[in-house]
Amino acid sequence: MIKVPHSLSVQEVTKKLQVSPDDGLTTSEVKKRQSKYGENILTYKKAKSGWLILFEQFLNPIIYVLGTASILAFAFNEWLEGFAILTVILFTAIIGFFMEWQALRSFEALQKIAQTSAQVIRNGITKQLKTRFLVPGDIILLTSGDVIPADARLITCQSMAVKEAALTGESNQVEKNKAKLSIQTPMAERSNMVFKSAIVVRGSAKAVVTAIGDQTYIGQISNLVQDAQKERSPLEKKLNKLSIWLIWLTLCLAFLIVISGYINGKDITLMIKTGIALAVAAIPEGLPIVATIALARGMVKLSKKNVIIKKLEAVQTLGETNIVCTDKTGTLTQDKMSVHKLIMYGSVLDYKNLENKESIRHYSEEHLALNKIIEVAVLCNNIQSKKLDKNPDSIEMALIDFAYKIGYNVVEIRQKHPEIKEIPFESESKWMATLNLYSTGYQACVKGAFESIINHCNYILTKDGVKPFIDKAAWFNHVKELCSNGLRTLAFAFRYTDNKPKPNMLVQDLVFLGVIGFFDPPRKDVNQAIETYKNAGIKVVMITGDHPDTARKIAEEVGLINLKDNANTVIHGKLIMDIDNLSSEKEETILHAKVFARMTPKQKLDMVCFYQKHNAIVGMIGDGVNDTPALKKADIGIAMGIRGTEAAKEVADVILMDDRFTSTELAIRQGRTIYENIRHFVVYLLSCNFAEIISIAIAAIFSLPLPLLPLQILFLNLVTDVFPALALGMGMGKKDIMKQLPRDPKEPIITRKLWISTIIYGMSITLAVIGISFYAHIILELPYRTVNNMAFFTLLFAQLINVFNIPHRRFSFFQNEVTKNLWVWLALILSLLIVVTVYLIPLTRKVLLLVPLTMDQFITIGVFVLCSLLISQAIKRFGGTV
Repeated sequence: MIKVPHSLSVQEVTKKLQVSPDDGLTTSEVKKRQSKYGENILTYKKAKSGWLILFEQFLNPIIYVLGTASILAFAFNEWLEGFAILTVILFTAIIGFFMEWQALRSFEALQKIAQTSAQVIRNGITKQLKTRFLVPGDIILLTSGDVIPADARLITCQSMAVKEAALTGESNQVEKNKAKLSIQTPMAERSNMVFKSAIVVRGSAKAVVTAIGDQTYIGQISNLVQDAQKERSPLEKKLNKLSIWLIWLTLCLAFLIVISGYINGKDITLMIKTGIALAVAAIPEGLPIVATIALARGMVKLSKKNVIIKKLEAVQTLGETNIVCTDKTGTLTQDKMSVHKLIMYGSVLDYKNLENKESIRHYSEEHLALNKIIEVAVLCNNIQSKKLDKNPDSIEMALIDFAYKIGYNVVEIRQKHPEIKEIPFESESKWMATLNLYSTGYQACVKGAFESIINHCNYILTKDGVKPFIDKAAWFNHVKELCSNGLRTLAFAFRYTDNKPKPNMLVQDLVFLGVIGFFDPPRKDVNQAIETYKNAGIKVVMITGDHPDTARKIAEEVGLINLKDNANTVIHGKLIMDIDNLSSEKEETILHAKVFARMTPKQKLDMVCFYQKHNAIVGMIGDGVNDTPALKKADIGIAMGIRGTEAAKEVADVILMDDRFTSTELAIRQGRTIYENIRHFVVYLLSCNFAEIISIAIAAIFSLPLPLLPLQILFLNLVTDVFPALALGMGMGKKDIMKQLPRDPKEPIITRKLWISTIIYGMSITLAVIGISFYAHIILELPYRTVNNMAFFTLLFAQLINVFNIPHRRFSFFQNEVTKNLWVWLALILSLLIVVTVYLIPLTRKVLLLVPLTMDQFITIGVFVLCSLLISQAIKRFGGTV
C-alpha cells in the first residue's frame, strides 16, 4: 500500500501498484494480494466472553464482605440468613453483568459500513464485486450516489463532488480532480483522493485503490475508537468510594460490638451472629440496586421524550457534565445550504431581506439583475426534482429552494427556456454553463467560482441596463468579506446572442450579475439549547473540521460566542497538533476557547482527553463516523438519532431520536434530579443503618437487652431500606435545579454537611431506641423479649418516618418534594402492611422472635418514635442540618 498517493502523479501510482488503468489486475495477481493484505474489512479486538464478564462482577469489595458473612452464617447453621445474603450477592452481580454485556456492541456499526458493492475492472472486464474482496491496485469506477469502497487515488474525474462530512467534519461537498498535490496537504484538502465510506454526490471517476481495511482513513478512526478506553462513570466511582469506606467502618464497629458484648457477659455465639447480621445490614449493598432502579426509571421517562439512554449510569452522568463538546455540521447546523446574502450592482440583500417574500418581489420589479440571477440559477442547474434526486448537490438544491421560496415557478422557467447544451462543472475551470433557447435567440447561463467567472466578464448588469465592467477590484473585496463571514460564494453571469454561439465562445464577453453567499444554517432549536446550557453552568465547545470563519459565524449565530469575544475564542487545529506538550499559558488559552476549527478525529479525541485531564466531566455530541472516538472516550457520548451514522449511535451512551437540542435540557434536568434523589436515599439509608449500629453498640456496652437480633436486622432492612429508599429515588426534584451550577467532579456523594445531617438523624433515632430500652428494662422491668420487641418496633417506625427529615430546611415540613411524592406514601403504607402481616402470622412472628404487646406498650412506642422526629426537626430548623 502507498502511504502518500496524493503526492504522486497518476502514472507514478499505477506504476508502484503494478496495474493497468484500462485492464485492471489479473485474477492471479488478485489472489496474491488477497493473501498478502487480507480482506477489505475493519477488524476489532476480541471482546471479553460472557463468562468473564459475569466472573468480574464478583471481584468487588462489597461482594467479598457479603460472601464472608454468608459463609459464617452457614457455619453457625443459620441457613435462612446465609441464603438471604447469597440472594443479595446474585442480584447485584446479575445487574452488573447485563449492563456491561450491552457495551460489547460498540464496534458493530463500523463493520456494517463495509458491507457494500463496487464496480471493479479486472482482466479488462468491468464487474460488480463485494467491497470486502478489493485489494490495493484494483481499478474502481465511481458514479453519483456510490459509497466509496476504499481509499483510492483518482485516475480520471468528470465533475466529481464528494460528501466527506461524516469523515472530516467538512460541511461543504468537496470538488475532486486528479492533479498531483504537495506531500504536506492535509487530509481534508486532498482533492485527488477519495476515502472509504464517503459518498459521491455528483459526477463520475475512475480510481485506483491505495488502501483497504484498517489501513484506510476510516480504519484508522476505528482503531482510535478501540484505543479510547471508557472511564468508569462518576456515579460508579463515588458509590464505590463510599462503599469501601463504609465497609471498613462497619467491620470495625461490628468487631467492637462483638468484643463489648462478650466482655459484658453476652453469649459469644449470639454476639458473632449479631455482628454478622449487623455487617450485612450496615453495608450499603442496596445502594447500587436502588440507584439502578432510579436510573432505569429516568431512562424510561426520557425515552418517552425521544431521548434514548443506552446505559443506565449515563442519565446521572449527563446531569454532572460541565463541558459539552459538539460537532458543527448536522449537529449545530442543518447540513443544508441556504442562500444567505445576495450582492448585485449597487445592492446587497442579506438574509433578513431575503426572508421577506413581498420585499423581494417588489425589489425584483425595480432591479433587473435579481430576476436574471434567479433565472440563471434555475437554468444552469442539474436538480431535476426536489424529491427524486439522490444525494443532490446542496448548493444547487439551495438555489432551487430559494427560487421557490420567493415565488418563482422553476418548472415554468425551464419549459419556457429549454436547455440545448451543457458544459459540466470541472474542478480545473471551476464553472458550469448551459445554453438555453429563447424566443428571439439564445442565452448562455454561467455559474461558478467568482475568480473564474470574473475573468470572462466584460460587462455588468445594473438598474440602468448593461454597462462596462470596470471596478472589478471592489467585487474582490465583496467576495472576501463574504468568505470571512463563513459563507460559500458562487458568481453568476449570462450572455444573450441572436445566433447560436460555438462551444468555445459560450463563456466569452459575459455580463456579470452578482454573487450569492450560501450558509449552512443553524438548527432552529440550538439557541435555546445553548442558553439552557449556560443557565445550567455548562460550557459548550464547538469542535469541527470546518473552516475557522465558518465555525465562528455559526458560533455567533447560535449564541455560543459574540462579537466582543477575542480572537483566542476560535482556535485553528494546526495550532494544537501536539496537545500533550503545551505550555501552561497555551493550556489556559485552550481552556477558555469555545470554538476549535479544522480539527481531525484524532484531535477531537485529544480534546476530550485534555478536558478530562483538567478534571472536567465531558459530554460529546456528534453524528458522524469522525466523531466516534471522541463519543466513546467522553464521560457521556450523545449521538443524533436521525442524522447520526450507525457508528456514532452505537458508540454513544445517549441518542437524541428527534435530533432536537432541546431534548438535552430534559436529559440534564433528569440527570441532576436523579443525583439529588440518590443523595436523598443514601442519607436516608446511612442514617437508618447508623442508628442500628449505634443502638446495638450502646446496648452491648451498658448491658441493656439487644434492640435487634440477627433475623430482626435482616427483616428491618427489607422493610426500611428497600421501599422508602426506592420511593425517595423517584422524586420529581427541585424546580430550580436547572439554575444550579454543576457540582465539582471531586465532590463526594455525601458532603460534610450531609454527613452531619446523617449522624444527627441517626442519633435522633438511636436516642429513641435506647430511651425506650432503658425505660422498659430499668423502670418498667419488663421481660427481656418484650424490651427487645419494643426497641425493635421503635427503631422500625422511627426509620420509616425518617424520610420526612430528608428535604432541605428551606422548605416547609408539610410542603416539600418528599410530602408531594406519592411514591413515598405508597412505600410507607406497604411497609406498614408488611409489618402488620408479619406480626399477625404466628409462624413469621416466631421466626423473628416477636411477642404480643399491649396497647399501652404500642402507645409508648409511638411516643418515642415521634420524639425521634421532633428532635431531628428541631435541630434542622435551628440550622444543625441541611
